[in-house]
Amino acid sequence: MATPLNIILIVILGLFSVMIGVLIFRLYRSERVRKKLETRFVEMENKANTLQLQTLEARLNPHLFKNILNSIQSHAYQTYFAMDKLSNVLDFILYESQNRFVSPKEEIEFALNLIEINKIKISPLFSINIKKKIDEQDPLYTEKIMAPLISIDLIENAFKHADLQSPDAFISIVIEFRDNYFSMTVTNKISGRSAFLKEHGGIGAATLEQRLKIIYKSCYKLERHVEEDLYVAHLKINLLEYKNKMLTAG
Repeated sequence: MATPLNIILIVILGLFSVMIGVLIFRLYRSERVRKKLETRFVEMENKANTLQLQTLEARLNPHLFKNILNSIQSHAYQTYFAMDKLSNVLDFILYESQNRFVSPKEEIEFALNLIEINKIKISPLFSINIKKKIDEQDPLYTEKIMAPLISIDLIENAFKHADLQSPDAFISIVIEFRDNYFSMTVTNKISGRSAFLKEHGGIGAATLEQRLKIIYKSCYKLERHVEEDLYVAHLKINLLEYKNKMLTAG
């Protein structure tokens, strides 16, 4: 006859067996669920990867297109900027230069516009240094006493003959108006000294010197020289002296 202890043991064993069976069943179901989940996860991951790739490709074309637009916009801005400066230069040449004299202020503005137009032709990495030392309070600054277009030759030659290939190549332009003097100093590195010097004996240089002699006579100084591989041009005009001579002659 079974004792109460044996009955308890049998019940415990029965419960234990049922629990084991339930655990086994749950493990089996869990395994199936796990496999389904893994399969589902792989499918979702593949879809996600495909979607991501499609998204990247979809973004790539607009991004490329945007880069092109930015490039066009940049060139358009440069073109607009250059055209604006060119318009100012043409106005000066067509209208102001017809006058016998312009003010130092107008000639300096013309020179700066001409420099900006020439800068469009060179690489943004090229070293170009522009310095202005202007005394706007000088009474002669706005007086019609400057020969128009007097700065063209010095500026154009610097950009035309500068060595654009060497890593240490540069153009330096210093424009000054103070103490009744107008001066411009242009320095640039040159690549072919003999060809450069021969070129500088041409019409542009001769015309500038002739104009200076006719207009300013002894009131100016123009120096051009080569220092090793550097070309330096310096123009200085004593405008007060010239004005006094004009008044005396008148």
